[in-house]
Amino acid sequence: MARLVPALDVERTQLGVGLGDRYDSLADGSAVWVRPRSRGAGRRPSAHARVGCHTLPVGTFISVGRSLDAALDRVREAEQLGYHSIFTTHLAGRDSLTVLAAYANVTESIALGTGVLPIYSRTPAATAQQAATIDDISDGRLTLGIGVSHRVTVENWYGAQIRKPVSEMRDYVAILRAIFAGEDPPQSETFPTRFHFLGLRPRADLPIYIAALSPRMLELAGEVADGVILWLCNPDYIRDVVVAHVREGRRKADKPLDGFDIVAAVPTAVTDEVDGARATLRADLSPYFLLPFYRRMIERSGYEADVKLFDEAMERGDASAAAIAISDGFLENLAAIGPADIAAAAVERYRDAGATSPCIGAIPGTDFLNALESLAELAHA
Repeated sequence: MARLVPALDVERTQLGVGLGDRYDSLADGSAVWVRPRSRGAGRRPSAHARVGCHTLPVGTFISVGRSLDAALDRVREAEQLGYHSIFTTHLAGRDSLTVLAAYANVTESIALGTGVLPIYSRTPAATAQQAATIDDISDGRLTLGIGVSHRVTVENWYGAQIRKPVSEMRDYVAILRAIFAGEDPPQSETFPTRFHFLGLRPRADLPIYIAALSPRMLELAGEVADGVILWLCNPDYIRDVVVAHVREGRRKADKPLDGFDIVAAVPTAVTDEVDGARATLRADLSPYFLLPFYRRMIERSGYEADVKLFDEAMERGDASAAAIAISDGFLENLAAIGPADIAAAAVERYRDAGATSPCIGAIPGTDFLNALESLAELAHA
């Protein structure tokens, strides 16, 4: 695998995020993530009727690229349209928790969450302080989504190491729970701390969600967290793998599955230019086909052939062919792309598979404000 990495420059790409963010290299060799500029002005109404029959919350992923103001406009629009929640990814740019403070200041009721904060980017005590502060600013609207991320990111960005991801995530969550509850944090070899709040009583039950792909991490999420956040997990994988292993985690903790939130990110474009949107999404997904955590999940989803063809193209040094190896079937199962009725039906498949909170996110180069407006009826429980 190591010889495959340079062609897509995985080390400099933000991994484990997506949904409308694009990576641009500058002439001086530096890099920025940019989100396509909103094209709301002068937008033509969709020729397709708005549709929606869904009875569970629908949210959205809105992250910040080059323009914070543009992101805030989308956040305001999402709340006005009645979306249940907004999650923001953690990029190689603005800090996700700090971004949520800005989102809180321009909204009143929509739930806010990180999707997700890498646990090795800061200690549990630092995360607890910042999360409690954002929860206070937002009047109790924060969901703290955390994840392991990937070795290439953790080692090259944070100077840390992932040794035992499941047990280290268990420790991290236990420490957060104790700090929020005003209790002594449990001992941890990786995250030792004796932190206690002084002069602040945060919500003891501040929701903690875990990003998970593998059966073991899914079971841990069911056991110790309030929800799970999924990326690149199609409805089949959610039905056949996610729900089963989350249920097992809930069984271990003697907790019911009811009330546990399964947040599924859904790449979305309401458009008649289906082929163009798929081509863009293919390019965005290519780095994930290089990452062990995602590769194993994609193979478990039944797309071993896609991974095999991708690898063969990368062995030849043909990154374009590697992207094309991501099949139409994979994209059709994963994404909500097409006219409003087709996109809405795709989101409904997530609900039917067991995702309690499908969250739509932008595909670069498409009109995401149009998607938010066209699918708004799905947000009305």
